[in-house]
Amino acid sequence: MPAYHRFMDEVAKLLNAMVEDGVISAYAVFGAVAQMRYTEAVVTLDADILVAVPEIGRLDVLTPIYEYCASRGFKPEGEAIRVGAWPVQFIPVFDALTQAALQRSDAGDIDGVPLRAVTADYLAVIGLSVGRPKDFARILALLEAESTSAQDIETLSAAHGLTAQWERFRRRFLDA
Repeated sequence: MPAYHRFMDEVAKLLNAMVEDGVISAYAVFGAVAQMRYTEAVVTLDADILVAVPEIGRLDVLTPIYEYCASRGFKPEGEAIRVGAWPVQFIPVFDALTQAALQRSDAGDIDGVPLRAVTADYLAVIGLSVGRPKDFARILALLEAESTSAQDIETLSAAHGLTAQWERFRRRFLDA
């Protein structure tokens, strides 16, 4: 994770403390920051963190996260919490795909501090499910870097009911 190594150390420490203190039950970096594990560095304005929260029945699932961060001196900044140099957005698991991505996330570390990240195949399929141009660019970058394969994306897409989206993407970007 060299591209964002020096900035993510503080984020990793905070995330691990949140798990230890029961504020969240699991986390994984995803979005552009996770993509940097697998491809060339990309421009991003924030770090997206996929989280599982213990009290899923709450309407305000992010409130305990924001309160915990505030108690440690990290203040809200729009929809994010500023942690050192990074605005960090916490996104609760919201469907079977993101739940599986979190469960199958990959463990890494920054200077010995554990940091979990969504794997390349799940990053691609989450991008496919969202369908923005930057998500399509992410999928292409992951394929170009050989961090995942078209077959892996196809299989995972089928498992999560995204076969039609994959076929459209494949015809538009890969079959040309």
